[in-house]
Amino acid sequence: MRTTQGEKWCSPAGNARPGDIIEIANKGEMPVVVFDFGGGQYPFPDSEVMRLTTKRVSGIRVRAKILREIRNYFEEQDFLEVEPPTLVRAPGLEINIKAVRAGRGYLITSPEYSMKRLLAGGLERIFTTARVFRSEEEGKQHSVEFTMLEWYRAWATLDDIVSDTEQIVGRAVNAVRGRCSVRVDMREVDLSPPWKRLTVSEAFNRWAGFGLIGYESPEALRQKMTRNGIDPGQAVHWDDLFYICFVDRIQPGLATLNHAVLLTEWPIALAALARCKPEAPEWALRFEAYVGGVELANAFDELTDATEQHARFEREQLMRQERNLEVYPIDPRFMSALHEGLPPSAGIALGVDRLAMLAAGASELRTVSAFVGDEL
Repeated sequence: MRTTQGEKWCSPAGNARPGDIIEIANKGEMPVVVFDFGGGQYPFPDSEVMRLTTKRVSGIRVRAKILREIRNYFEEQDFLEVEPPTLVRAPGLEINIKAVRAGRGYLITSPEYSMKRLLAGGLERIFTTARVFRSEEEGKQHSVEFTMLEWYRAWATLDDIVSDTEQIVGRAVNAVRGRCSVRVDMREVDLSPPWKRLTVSEAFNRWAGFGLIGYESPEALRQKMTRNGIDPGQAVHWDDLFYICFVDRIQPGLATLNHAVLLTEWPIALAALARCKPEAPEWALRFEAYVGGVELANAFDELTDATEQHARFEREQLMRQERNLEVYPIDPRFMSALHEGLPPSAGIALGVDRLAMLAAGASELRTVSAFVGDEL
């Protein structure tokens, strides 16, 4: 039975039947039925009580606690919470992202363009917890709709973002578990700062068995993969070959580590909106954070050069056209903001759902989500 005292289950008593909502004024008194279910099987397979298991309710509470910790941190750091638009004219252009059409535009794949316009307008410490949408992303740790925490610091570097990340994740997990670690696949993964750092090139040497130059030809990369027992399949594009290696060798390697790790210095071909490393322009100032093999966050030392950014967007549009993918427009207001002037900045996107999943000791996003796609 359901009661106004918060318990889902109790023994039938008086006129109450399974499925009724009852109120018990005083201990020992007969219950008063405030909602008559009407009899029949309860809970039935599609009932909300069956959908919201005890484990899942606990996971949803974990999520709420983490969101409180996130907001507490940013308030202490004098950040301003902002609300970017959900419907936009131009989504992210990255080749591996597919947007969801809506009305005359798209649902946001990331609030990044809007957030950077605010940076250009003078809001220099900002954060948001936005609902974002990416088509065809389904699975235990993926969803078409999910919550992204994104924050930016003007006049800052990636080291400042690293410090934020370590503190936010550590505080959030400690609030839930009482210690700075999470349990993944029956083992503890340490989240204590400083997190370990590993370049993409070092990771390829360690787990793929070969060095990644970052600008080798697709054929050269195919040959390296084949020599080291990695099947390239029918892939012909450099980025596709990279991610085959990454999924086959790098991510499983990261999953063996008993500590959080920052994977740094990504190939410039995968820079997106990140600056090049000045002393080694074949690498981008970008990191991804991994915990127990789970990708948790993606950060950039932000590209502020409008000319270079526009050239990258045009290359991505051409790549989309060549691969028969929908070609998204370049956001004119974002480009105008870059021309107006973006201060040196660093920013990051962190998956709130995945952080809650890790803190709850769960293996899928469903456990910490009030609703997922197949429940709508």
